[in-house]
Amino acid sequence: MASTNDLKNGMVLKLDGGQLWSVVEFQHVKPGKGPAFVRTKLKHVLSGKVVDKTFNAGVKVETANVDKRGMQFSYKDGSDFVFMDTETFDQIHISPDTVGDAANYLLEGFDVVVAMYEGNPLYVELPASVELVIEYTEPGVQGDRSTGGTKPARLETGYEIGVPLFITTGEKVKVDTRSGEYLGRVNS
Repeated sequence: MASTNDLKNGMVLKLDGGQLWSVVEFQHVKPGKGPAFVRTKLKHVLSGKVVDKTFNAGVKVETANVDKRGMQFSYKDGSDFVFMDTETFDQIHISPDTVGDAANYLLEGFDVVVAMYEGNPLYVELPASVELVIEYTEPGVQGDRSTGGTKPARLETGYEIGVPLFITTGEKVKVDTRSGEYLGRVNS
C-alpha cells in the first residue's frame, strides 16, 4: 500500500477489483478552499485505455509489484513469441495479444523490456525508435524531392510504413515504435 502523496510516473496501481493501472501523469492540487487532492492520468496496463482519475490527498492506494526484465526476442514458435531473459537465460512464450503492436518491429536478437506481474507477462516495451532495413519499396521517380509526398515501404519485419519518395529498397531507416512513423535515414 502507498499513499497518493507517494505517486510517481510509471508506478502501477491495483484499482477497481484488481485491475492494473500505470500512472502516466500526476499533479498535487491544493485549492484555496477545500481539501487537497491528486489529479492523475492512468493507463490500463492490458488494454492501453487512458483515463483521468482524482484521489483525495493522503488516501491509501494498493500498488502492484510489476517486475520489468530485460529480454531478447529469440524466435516465433507458431503464433507465440519466444523471449530469453538476458540474466537467467530462461525462455518464455508470450502470446501475440500480449506482444501487441511491438510485433511489427521485432527481429531475432532484438532487446526489449518485458513487464511481468505474478509470473505472467503483461506487455512488451520497445525503445522509442528502431533501425530497420527497407525490404521493398517502389523506385522513386526523377525529380522526387525530400519535401514531396510519401510512398509505402515494407520493412524487413514485414510491417509497412510510409516513407519519403527518395527512399530506396535496401536503405536502413529509423522508425518511431509508438506511431509507426518514418523518422529518417540511418547512415551506415
